[in-house]
Amino acid sequence: MGRYDSPAALAALVQPHQVHRDIYTDQEVFQQEMKHLFANAWVFVGHESQTPNKGDYFSTHIGTQPVIQVRHSTGDIHVLLNRCPHKGTKIVIDRQGNTGKFFRCPYHAWSFKTDGCLLAIPLKKGYQNTGLEETDSGKGMRSVGDVKNYRGFIFARLADEGMSFEEFFGKSLSSLDNMVDRSPAGRLEVVGPPLRYMHHCNWKMLVENQTDTCHPMVAHESSAGTAVKLYEELGLPEDAPKPPAMEIIAPFMSPYEFFEGMGIRTWPNGHGHTGVNHSIHSDYAAIPGYFEALCESYGEEKAKAILDENRHNTVYFPNIMIKGPIQQLRVFIPIAADRTVVESYIYRLVDAPDELTARTAMYNRMINAPTSIVGHDDLEMYERAQEGLMVDGLEWVNIQRLIEEDEDFEVEAVENGTTERQMRNQFHAWVKFMTMCQKTEAAE
Repeated sequence: MGRYDSPAALAALVQPHQVHRDIYTDQEVFQQEMKHLFANAWVFVGHESQTPNKGDYFSTHIGTQPVIQVRHSTGDIHVLLNRCPHKGTKIVIDRQGNTGKFFRCPYHAWSFKTDGCLLAIPLKKGYQNTGLEETDSGKGMRSVGDVKNYRGFIFARLADEGMSFEEFFGKSLSSLDNMVDRSPAGRLEVVGPPLRYMHHCNWKMLVENQTDTCHPMVAHESSAGTAVKLYEELGLPEDAPKPPAMEIIAPFMSPYEFFEGMGIRTWPNGHGHTGVNHSIHSDYAAIPGYFEALCESYGEEKAKAILDENRHNTVYFPNIMIKGPIQQLRVFIPIAADRTVVESYIYRLVDAPDELTARTAMYNRMINAPTSIVGHDDLEMYERAQEGLMVDGLEWVNIQRLIEEDEDFEVEAVENGTTERQMRNQFHAWVKFMTMCQKTEAAE
């Protein structure tokens, strides 16, 4: 029996003001996360624009489980486990493609409809009177427990039973709504493949960093700070148009007071966002024709309300972050306790000026690419932390900035933008979903 087989042992890793280092470093804890957390939570899979035609598929992972997002002949999107029910062979190995009307296993040619149902088996007479149809193998490719297409974003829950999509996300869906509503057509499309690279650290460090507002002016001083200094040395008039690159990078050097006033909102089940009142995206220059296009679709009052939302980073627990004002989504895919693949996607606002997509692509290259002048600052901090946590003598990680007595994470809250409440909120949800099924099993 392992050290972390019991719900009590896992729950003991989280205290109100600190979490144990094993949460980031222990492979057994990581395996329990894959077994319980990523099975019980609703996890982002992909976007419907990645599979626009019947037979289109996109392969990815939920936790460490390989899955296939596929457009069925009815037009619906299904999410199937990427495993042949016969011998276990992976059905697809390409990242995406079109399989036509069925999947065919490359090992023994068992074939399946794009909803997973078994279609045909060579020499099927060999299974007559064997009871194959009563087995899991005879039922075809297995679907995940549940799937939801929310305004084009595909989410899935591995477990057959559990919390509904609506209860899991609740009012946090307002951030996704705002991102989609920024399209005059109310529709987004993925633009190209994501930026994708390995981080040698635990996946939760990246999630926590999305609402850590006390690090930008410190960790990014050597990059963003230098860029700002060089720009100021040009001595340009204050009213001179600022280059788009400076519009993007300069706000990273905003003082603590800017981030305090920005505000943080938290929702139940580990979701939350920075940028309640303003954000680093608030002062981007207007794109000609965009507001007019929104007004034509929604009317002026609603168009203003959509653009007045400048939410910075919205974390959807457990492992994605979106930026509504620049239509970006980042996925933090866990590989091991100390390895995480990060994918950064950008989206096009259908029927909006192309200049918006160009600005989003520039932001992604400048901030999130492995060659960016900002992202590698964060990567160095993550990897230093992963190594530092192996130091004996201090086994706990502090998360008590602006903590309050008896915090209730089952209600929405808005607080000072530098609080670590969202990190505490995520760990409250971590315990909840890590122990959910285990408590049920114990009761039975």
